Amino acid sequence: MKPVNIGILGLGTVGRGTVEVLRGNAAEIARRLGRGVNIFMVSTRDEAKARALCPDGTRITADPFEVVRHPEVDIVVELFGGTGIAKELVFEAVRHGKHIVTANKKLLAEHGGELFALAEKHNVMVQFEAAVAGGIPIIKALREGLAANRIRSIAGIINGTSNFILSEMREKGSAFADVLKEAQRLGYAEADPTFDIEGHDAGHKITIMSALAFGTPVNFSACYLEGISKLDSRDIKYAEELGYRIKLLGITRRSEKGIELRVHPTLLPESRLLANVNGVMNAVRVNADMVGETLFYGAGAGALPTASAVVADIIDTSRLIAADSGQRVPSLAFQPAQVQAQTMLPMDEITSSYYLRVQAEDKPGVLGQIAGLLAAQNVSIEALIQKGVLDGRTAEIVILTHSTVEKHVKAAIAAIETLGTVREKVVMIRMESLHD
Repeated sequence: MKPVNIGILGLGTVGRGTVEVLRGNAAEIARRLGRGVNIFMVSTRDEAKARALCPDGTRITADPFEVVRHPEVDIVVELFGGTGIAKELVFEAVRHGKHIVTANKKLLAEHGGELFALAEKHNVMVQFEAAVAGGIPIIKALREGLAANRIRSIAGIINGTSNFILSEMREKGSAFADVLKEAQRLGYAEADPTFDIEGHDAGHKITIMSALAFGTPVNFSACYLEGISKLDSRDIKYAEELGYRIKLLGITRRSEKGIELRVHPTLLPESRLLANVNGVMNAVRVNADMVGETLFYGAGAGALPTASAVVADIIDTSRLIAADSGQRVPSLAFQPAQVQAQTMLPMDEITSSYYLRVQAEDKPGVLGQIAGLLAAQNVSIEALIQKGVLDGRTAEIVILTHSTVEKHVKAAIAAIETLGTVREKVVMIRMESLHD
């Protein structure tokens, strides 16, 4: 059979890895696909690098629009990232009848609805395994492997930078700022790490998974984001003493009140598998009605793991190029007419347990006042521990609550902070048992 021609946009880390996988495993890929994959055209500013990396005969261009408009290109592999020129190129490629393989989580989370509708109109596929959790095949699992299930919830460690920082803070007791510098030195964090440490990267990924799980349009604007930059190493230490570990989780859950979509630091019982995912590794836990709990673990970034996912999408797309559109797996797992907006639950309405740290004067009656204000909002205390006296006058108190609605906890915190005996703002971190 005639080889499939692909055009690659970008030869950065993932682009180079994609070429390496396609060349190094060409025979294995052909055995699986029944034909070859031809790197027909590449767009990059560094022609010399491309000539050294790509097979003889590959067309090299500095103009990416040549790739997306070339009549002989079957699949456009978009690896530029972002929502600037990448968005323009992907939409132009779709209008020219090109199938799309992309690792661009930001584009999908923020403009996926528009993109998928355009792709349906032009009868082309959009594949995006590499956009979430690198080499972990979680997109295929949600779209196909778990198709017989009604998914209840997803919780994932889906940003390696943040997970590395939290792991180092726990193991070494270091401050956030010091570990961030180390992460930057090792290349795990960008010079401007905001996208990772403030939850945006994880938010894009959990937004995509939520849409696949529940058959809703991608809706990043509904995702609550809270990063790790304000975490104190004391809270990580206290959590561990109480049998918990703090992880930055992306969480989406279906409830009777609506769909939760959130990213924030979370206390997990140390006995949970997800709590023991350390360093830059990723893991995604899916709970579904028929299969129960499944956990997907692996490298969430890196040239070859991410390229593995990109090439898998190229193979899947190549298999289905000649198939009738009705025989293809829908972009968001559900038939387009069945992708419907649902109520997205605001954070004040979610139900969780909570870790609270309070600094207050060390004198009789203070604990009783705090407990009374929590009780007034129907917040039940599971544990209350005084960790010590900081300066001879100020006690540090850690409270774990039973499950309750978030707005009640916030109201109680607001009341506690008005007490003249309370020295600082109350630290609040959500807790998840993952028993849903």
